[in-house]
Amino acid sequence: MELSTLILVCSFVIGLLMGSFLNVCIARLPKGESVIGGRSRCLSCGKTVRWYDNIPLLSWMLLRARCRDCKAAISWRYPAVELATALWFLRSASILWRDWNFTCDFCNPYQMQTSLVLQDLAVLMVGYLLIGLMVMDWQTHTLPDSFTIGGMVLGFVLICVHAMYLAPGEGEIHLHRKVNLNSAGAGRSTGDLFITGPEAVVLSRVAAIFGAMLLLLVFHWSYKALRKRDGMGMGDVKLLGMIAAFLGWWPAVLALFVGTIAATVYAIFQMARGKADRLTELPYGSFLAVGGMLAAMAGPMLIHWYAGLLR
Repeated sequence: MELSTLILVCSFVIGLLMGSFLNVCIARLPKGESVIGGRSRCLSCGKTVRWYDNIPLLSWMLLRARCRDCKAAISWRYPAVELATALWFLRSASILWRDWNFTCDFCNPYQMQTSLVLQDLAVLMVGYLLIGLMVMDWQTHTLPDSFTIGGMVLGFVLICVHAMYLAPGEGEIHLHRKVNLNSAGAGRSTGDLFITGPEAVVLSRVAAIFGAMLLLLVFHWSYKALRKRDGMGMGDVKLLGMIAAFLGWWPAVLALFVGTIAATVYAIFQMARGKADRLTELPYGSFLAVGGMLAAMAGPMLIHWYAGLLR
């Protein structure tokens, strides 16, 4: 077996295991329970799940989606989360492998590899968190701080590490450059104010995080002022900040746009079926997470395409 194939197989298996742990988080975090203490139990009879009944995907199929003890149905959500996570890890591993083997004749391949790999890790991590948040908000209308704020911190740490590997002079921004002419007509620089590359990268990401959160807060405050009730929770605000921490400003705006459109279409569809009205609470965070997943997978391409339409 080739090394690349082995890496992809291992990434899929690791994704299944991480998906199984994500199911634990989805079941326990909205209730405020610990995700590291205590074994999994059947929600119907309370019996401890045996280790061989807790194998991702396989156990669910062998048990025919039924508890071994009480025969209660096991939700399809468990294998769906495991499979979605495994596929996300598989996709991320294939891109990581490609970027790890990046070569370039006119640039520093080591620095470019490091930059690409760190970006790939950011996409991997944010996608994993968004899958969990998507399901949690859909089921419980809850977006735990351990995922949103914790993810925000993790995304910021990654961008700080990325800033450490910038080449000298890369990304620096000149704010002011003043040149005086002497009597001979020659120029003489009397001062140069600039932001270094690492400073620019970190500060721009801080601005993206707070800007994205402020953008959603403005919508929140405006809706409350007009309708005299809350239109969204603060968890949604923190979720958008987390997306910005991993991906940056424009991908966060794209996630907000896609999430809002998707939520609106879903609301209209539910109202047409008579299953919702204008006061029905929607899991907006789930749709925002869908927008974040799209921004993580194809954000740069979509943003570049849209920018081309404006030229």
